[in-house]
Amino acid sequence: MQKVSKDIRQTQKIAENFLKSIQKKKNKNACVVGLYGNLGTGKTAFTQKVAKILGVKRKVNSPTFMIMNNYKLKNKNYKLLIHIDAYRLKNKKELLLLGWKGIISDPRNIIFIEWPENVKGALPKKHHKIFISHTKEGYRKFKIKKAQ
Repeated sequence: MQKVSKDIRQTQKIAENFLKSIQKKKNKNACVVGLYGNLGTGKTAFTQKVAKILGVKRKVNSPTFMIMNNYKLKNKNYKLLIHIDAYRLKNKKELLLLGWKGIISDPRNIIFIEWPENVKGALPKKHHKIFISHTKEGYRKFKIKKAQ
């Protein structure tokens, strides 16, 4: 599925539709969403909109320097939103040191990971993929591949 966002309101609508489409499935493990795209394409902005929809009240910042931020949720499907920025990680071993196996084993976690290609060996084969890019008009294009 491909969608183009001309502004932040449209990005929120794309986030809402994405969440609706994945909340129907019961998982044995955490829901993992890989956010692919160059710097400045809107990976963090998309995660901010997801967090808002899920009821996060505090400001959601890019975890570039912290690497991982957690947000408690009062949601029937998820108890924790985990936002990871793997930009500075060199390989999957560094992600494993953050307790990755425990994080992905909990089906009540929803994880958004920026720069997943840096830790691809640690990601479950069946994870959602969102590719974000700029259009030549300066809008954002979202190409969403849901896990099968």
